[in-house]
Amino acid sequence: MDTFIVIATFDATSDLSGMMAVVAEEVVQVEVLRGEGRLGFVHLSPARGTVFLEIHADDVAAAEATAGTLPMSPWWQIDVYPLAPAPVGPGPQA
Repeated sequence: MDTFIVIATFDATSDLSGMMAVVAEEVVQVEVLRGEGRLGFVHLSPARGTVFLEIHADDVAAAEATAGTLPMSPWWQIDVYPLAPAPVGPGPQA
């Protein structure tokens, strides 16, 4: 699987009460995806209305589909960034 960073931004006109109603479901789904190895970190920037997700998937479409399983996804505009594989070999010498 490859690693993708998904940047999800909330629309400024989003229904805050609707989003708050699915917080418990969101927490459960995050744990399900982590257990399946499909989700790494989740970082939230409330001041910027943005969520950063580390998603492990076979391709961009699968990364988008994974993000779409999160209950808050209907309120998001997402952008998916494929990451380059980590370099292989010896690291810098000290």
